[in-house]
Amino acid sequence: MATDPYADPKLEGVSIRSLPKVSLHDHLDGALRPQTIIELADEIGLDVPSTDAEELADWFEDQSDSGSLVEYLKTFDLTTAVMQSADGLRRVAKEFVEDLAADGVIYGEVRWAPEQHLGGGLSLEEAVEAVQEGIEEGEDAVDRSGRDIRVGQLITAMRHADRSLEIARLAVAFRGRGAVGFDIAGAEDGFPPSRHRAAFDYLASEFFPVTVHAGEAAGLDSIRSAILDGRALRLGHGVRIAEDLEVVQQQGDSVLVTFGDLARWVRDREIPLELSPSSNLQTGAIAAWGKNLEDHPFDLLYQLGFAVTVNVDNRTMSRTSLTRELALLAETFDYRLEDLEAFQLNAAAGAFLSVEEREELIELIGEGFDA
Repeated sequence: MATDPYADPKLEGVSIRSLPKVSLHDHLDGALRPQTIIELADEIGLDVPSTDAEELADWFEDQSDSGSLVEYLKTFDLTTAVMQSADGLRRVAKEFVEDLAADGVIYGEVRWAPEQHLGGGLSLEEAVEAVQEGIEEGEDAVDRSGRDIRVGQLITAMRHADRSLEIARLAVAFRGRGAVGFDIAGAEDGFPPSRHRAAFDYLASEFFPVTVHAGEAAGLDSIRSAILDGRALRLGHGVRIAEDLEVVQQQGDSVLVTFGDLARWVRDREIPLELSPSSNLQTGAIAAWGKNLEDHPFDLLYQLGFAVTVNVDNRTMSRTSLTRELALLAETFDYRLEDLEAFQLNAAAGAFLSVEEREELIELIGEGFDA
């Protein structure tokens, strides 16, 4: 197995992995351990590209590095196939929590679409209950190891389907039983949030938090619809908000930028951007600016005062971790510990928690970075 240079990276002599982190954009069906996929596939007689965990990890990374969100999403056919039973969902959810904790995450939100996990005969409610059981088993295991973590579910509807109102009602029904928010995911281009206005109206009437995938495979119109039709409190990715910025002058580190109305609204309202650097490269979300991490508008958005957060999107497909994403950003943009702390504070402030819980989370982050 090749050595991962980002397994335990240091910044200013401090292990990035040891720092307290908040994960807001992390898909359950994009975060399976390759060995778990192999074992679950064997149980149901499903063929996999390789029965060697390292080779299967290679396959996911190669297939995902296509420059197209549509092609990237095809890799989920395999992961969702082994998540069609209560036992499979419980195991994946438990390991998800354990892997977050091992990455230094103290609060995470896991998004997944129950409607994609009914092939084994589960009902929507049974699927959500199975994932919640796995989350709680994972939290208990982490607690026994002497660490603390809390994970909430973001119940997700597929934007190309017609079940969003049903899924929204499901999410609200599980408020207080694990569900902390709602999302729509899947092929973004051609399926704007406005198609799901009835679901978003219902969620607004129930005062239930919403994040929306927008500004990844589609541009400003998608972001505008997420805010106006979806009442999104956060933007899933949202990287293409940079299309509403015009750099009019740049001298050294000084940049003069003019804002469009949408970009100014997102910045001034401190609407968190759930940026996922490696994934954004793989799916071509930053193609307008380039193909390398240094081309990513992450640093521009950060310097302009947007509420940027750092996320993995899909750990398996991008073969990454939150630690690795932070290390890559620090290496590329010469960030210091105070910058990494700012990203975590942004994420904590945007978490779908009560104000008291967010304040506690912010305090824990401060203490961890000070230590």
